[in-house]
Amino acid sequence: MILTSQNYHSIEANRHYMSNSQFKSFEECEAKTMAELSGAFIAPSNDNFLLGSYVHAYVEGTLDQFKESTPELFNNKGQLYAKYEVGDAMIQTIKNDEFIQFVLQGEKELIMTAELFGVHWKVKLDVLNQQRGRIADLKTVKGLRERYWNKEYGAYESFIEHYKYIRQMAIYAEVERVVNGRENWLEPLIVAVSKESVPDKAVIGFDADRLKVELDEVAEKIGHIIEVKRGLVEPRHCGQCAYCKRIKKLRSITHYSDLAV
Repeated sequence: MILTSQNYHSIEANRHYMSNSQFKSFEECEAKTMAELSGAFIAPSNDNFLLGSYVHAYVEGTLDQFKESTPELFNNKGQLYAKYEVGDAMIQTIKNDEFIQFVLQGEKELIMTAELFGVHWKVKLDVLNQQRGRIADLKTVKGLRERYWNKEYGAYESFIEHYKYIRQMAIYAEVERVVNGRENWLEPLIVAVSKESVPDKAVIGFDADRLKVELDEVAEKIGHIIEVKRGLVEPRHCGQCAYCKRIKKLRSITHYSDLAV
């Protein structure tokens, strides 16, 4: 399947290719992901996603087209609704920082596909600059210093760890390496801008050892995920996502003390 910006996020493309977001979705709830791939479930729209897309459109130089295709963000005067106004402040933060502008130089929204771990993957790189040896990805975040509780490890972690962004950058770097036949990875960087009234900002890097750990984990888990995707194994239900709530059937009484678990 030939991917374009128009069909990249389509159900057909997601059936044909694995991606970082799909891998993460399978980890969260296999049943929901399979329902999305069959077209039986469409995830609810998300204001944070729309806001992030607005800022991304500025970076890739398609802001005018985005405004035309997403009128729900704007009032009759063509101005952002109040809940999205921080988007303009975030764009100004990017515009006014010379280092961020430097990091974001390169080819924009570049689609690549490659076989990793016996599976076809797709990625869309926000920025690729082979001359300067780097990949850059823009993230719009609640706050750079926000902490998230990881129940598995019993410790707080950063937004980078919580949203599996290290793995995403490892996959991006590996796909680019395979496609261009290079021996080593380009340097993966995240440009993060917060959604606060006065946006914070950072350019975030990673060490190669941690990137390798992330790829090793993908290699370990991909076999089961592909079996589920191909219908060879019954998908697990997380019991907490929007899809699981939608199909939920009550068969017993829940004790109040279980609600906080």
